[in-house]
Amino acid sequence: MATATPSSVRFEPRVLERLTAFVAVHREMSLSSASNRLVDEALRMHEHPLITFEDGPAGRRARLVGGPDVWEVIGAVRSIRESDPALAGDEVLEVVAETSGMPMPFLRAALAYWGDYPEVVDAFINRARAEAAQARAGWERQQELLGR
Repeated sequence: MATATPSSVRFEPRVLERLTAFVAVHREMSLSSASNRLVDEALRMHEHPLITFEDGPAGRRARLVGGPDVWEVIGAVRSIRESDPALAGDEVLEVVAETSGMPMPFLRAALAYWGDYPEVVDAFINRARAEAAQARAGWERQQELLGR
């Protein structure tokens, strides 16, 4: 993780008031960490207009505007590639579009975001896989105990 570089920023009074209110609600954040997160997300949304950010049980994550999380789309792309390695490029995206009903521009937006921030998206995919494996192992132990 990179070390933060100090920087002086002047906020307009109304912006600082809203930022202070945000920090009051998000007590785990300092004024500095909240400013950093909000600026980073705003820049990412500027770079990727179909991307937004949302809190959830698994943490804060990138998602398509009005659609699924980016990690879910990338997971679907990987799943298609693994199930049919002969497919490539637009063929993969076409299968994901057909099976998900997701418009192609949204799929491309998720792919572009992943291209710029793969470590963040991949962390969500890895966590989801680990949780699924843990849940399956627990279910299998239960079935074994029940003699099924």
